[in-house]
Amino acid sequence: MVCNSAQSAGEEAEYLSLFAEQRVRGVLLTPADATGRNIATFRRHNIPFVLVDRVAEGTTECSVSVDDVAGGALAVRHLVDAGHRTIAYVSGPPGLNQVRDRRTGALNALAEAGLGPDRLRELPTERLDVAAGRDAGARLLGLADRPTAVFCANDLLALGVLQAMYAAGITVPDDLAIVGYDDIEFAAAAAVPLTSVRQPAVTMGALAAELLLEETEAETGTKRHEHRRVVLQPELVVRRSSLSAR
Repeated sequence: MVCNSAQSAGEEAEYLSLFAEQRVRGVLLTPADATGRNIATFRRHNIPFVLVDRVAEGTTECSVSVDDVAGGALAVRHLVDAGHRTIAYVSGPPGLNQVRDRRTGALNALAEAGLGPDRLRELPTERLDVAAGRDAGARLLGLADRPTAVFCANDLLALGVLQAMYAAGITVPDDLAIVGYDDIEFAAAAAVPLTSVRQPAVTMGALAAELLLEETEAETGTKRHEHRRVVLQPELVVRRSSLSAR
């Protein structure tokens, strides 16, 4: 069974309830509920699960994630090295750890360059989709002292910002450099190919599945299992959207 909560905590709760009713053997879960209530409720059913693209905060479950602090630093360090000194951060829901961690990494990269936190202009969004990116792009255009570069919490936001710039006649990357996150398939195929922080998605999924199978087999006594947190490293994929001649 594959279910998509579309980042809705309510839909996630319904799907987890369905899994519990069906008594599935295990679940790979990327939580939408930042409060942790859905996971706490699901945990009572004693069904093994592994968190994917999230970090387990305790020792009661496994997780496989990416170092998003390092990823945020990669993105902003690249922009600083290209000569940008004021950078916008188009973020997502503040309750998401990835959004906070990528912001932390961005601030770390600015600090390394001797730049203060005021050089990161945050434009929060309620969602992580293209429409939210277009809205953030419109707000970016309205800033009196507009940054010369923007780092987006994911590629969908970045594609939305790119659309907003195109509609306003702003040239990417000469007038505004853009860096996304996730390196989704559409990133390379965008009108201006998008620089992005790539997550090792295949490796992350495979490791999560291995951990889940190991845990389900441990319940039958055929294997020994210890909960652990696996953190993978991201990489920066540089494309045209950030290669301005500054």
